[in-house]
Amino acid sequence: MNGWEAEPEAATLLAGLGIPEEMHDKLMKELDGGDKVRVLLAQALFGNPDILLLDEPTNHLDLESITWLEDFLNHYSNTVIVVSHDRHFLNSVCTHIADIDFGQIKLYAGNYDFWYMASQLAAKQRKDEKKKREDKIAEMKEFIQRFASNAAKSKQATSRKKVIEKLTLEEMPSTSRKFPYISFKPERECGRNILDIKNISKSIDGVPVLKDFSLQVQNGDKIAFVGPDHLAKTTLFQIVSGELKPDSGSYEWGLTIKPAYYPKDNSSYFTDKMNLVQWLQQFTTSDDESYLRGFLGRMLFSGDEALKSVNVLSGGEKVRCMLAKMMLSGANTLIFDEPTNHLDLESIQALNTGLTEFTGVILMNTHDHQFADTVANRIIEFCPEGKIIDKRMGFDEYLMSDDVKALRDSMYHEHQRLSI
Repeated sequence: MNGWEAEPEAATLLAGLGIPEEMHDKLMKELDGGDKVRVLLAQALFGNPDILLLDEPTNHLDLESITWLEDFLNHYSNTVIVVSHDRHFLNSVCTHIADIDFGQIKLYAGNYDFWYMASQLAAKQRKDEKKKREDKIAEMKEFIQRFASNAAKSKQATSRKKVIEKLTLEEMPSTSRKFPYISFKPERECGRNILDIKNISKSIDGVPVLKDFSLQVQNGDKIAFVGPDHLAKTTLFQIVSGELKPDSGSYEWGLTIKPAYYPKDNSSYFTDKMNLVQWLQQFTTSDDESYLRGFLGRMLFSGDEALKSVNVLSGGEKVRCMLAKMMLSGANTLIFDEPTNHLDLESIQALNTGLTEFTGVILMNTHDHQFADTVANRIIEFCPEGKIIDKRMGFDEYLMSDDVKALRDSMYHEHQRLSI
């Protein structure tokens, strides 16, 4: 059973999922929540099981670990059944999609993109068929009304009545999918000066996180910050949003800029027992309850759901509340730290569309490959030893660029050499 290879196989799995070798002898109770999830995922992958059941395996993984997992599963010869909200992951790994909707399960051969096109086409065909039946019935009813009292055409009118009875409209089943309406409308356009960061440094618990970091954000920038150093990205966002002070250096927002910030951890916003309408009212000058309910309705909180207490919301509901808060702000610069965590596919697609159509500036940190590629036009990677790669291009183009590959390889090899 290849028992002699068990330990190196386990080490390979752990390393691929972002658990470095120096952590392999630690106890599970010593790890944080995200690392525990990675170890449990490695445990599921270990030993070449006949069937892998993976429930949201990309949660808590960075882009590098997700890419490794995609490659592992693509070379895996047994059966995988996965639930995931990561569209790129589903496209890379899945050969079939099981669509659970309308009270039934329907299997499609193909990846996520194929399923999406096929399901949209099927929905359109159902609507078209229903419309044809409605038009046919309306036409026959009009004929019956006109000629019911006409002796010469009474037989035709009676015949049409019988046809109408056979054409009884079947009630179309309702979908369980619900898409929030997400649209960010800035109160004013961005001017020439957006954000100027000069030589910012920050240490946390004595460990340097940012060192002499400088950046000039320009109008039209939609920047995806990537790389395995997630603490550096979160710390940068906390500084420019005013939640943290840098140890040294400075940053300055342009006079026309109004930023809105979505933090990775939003729990501090939901400690009170107020209802959703009262909670949202904190972030606007309007006291019109119907206006606020309209915003909550966009985010799928309709009717009595708008009166739910904020301290009992699920993770996905909290994210939708934070997005409603940001939409109300009228900001022309949006900062997102892992916005797709806790969201379902429909909400991710709605947010993706909203940010693609947004005319202002975006700074974001995300582990969703497709989200980064469809939104960003500039990529900034935090590399080892505090080095930075800054390229104006989409994410897929960035990953495929030969000069970027060479630059990344040299930086990471140098980091390994210095570590040794």
